[in-house]
Amino acid sequence: MRLGELRPADGSRRKRKRLGTGTGSGHGGTSCRGHKGQKARSGTSIPAWFEGGQMPLQRRVPKRGFTNIFRVERQVVNVCDLERYDANAEITVETLLEGGLIRNLNRPVKLLGTGKVSRPLKITVHACSARARELVEKAGGEVNIIS
Repeated sequence: MRLGELRPADGSRRKRKRLGTGTGSGHGGTSCRGHKGQKARSGTSIPAWFEGGQMPLQRRVPKRGFTNIFRVERQVVNVCDLERYDANAEITVETLLEGGLIRNLNRPVKLLGTGKVSRPLKITVHACSARARELVEKAGGEVNIIS
């Protein structure tokens, strides 16, 4: 056997569909496109949402409300989640990420006042509710806001 004599195994490769090559091929006449109609013509492309000229769904259904493009999606951390840290610990956004309390550093973090805090903590976040600040300061800690 030589390199030039190599051939794919029988049945491993399929012959291409030769369209419009006579009745004997099985693909003659209409070339597997059925009879007439939009899809039988050349150069046609119908979008997936096209409904044949019927009033489309996105125009039939009433629209309500709006999407505020200036909305800031914040990551929320409750005061009770910070009980795991030692007294006088410095808690930053990076610390919260390592602890699994937030998912990424690109979205701002807001501290909320659900639960209780029993030890003083130094917390640095992007935003803080009045109740959360009150609870942290009552425990002897402090909250710094990142601008």
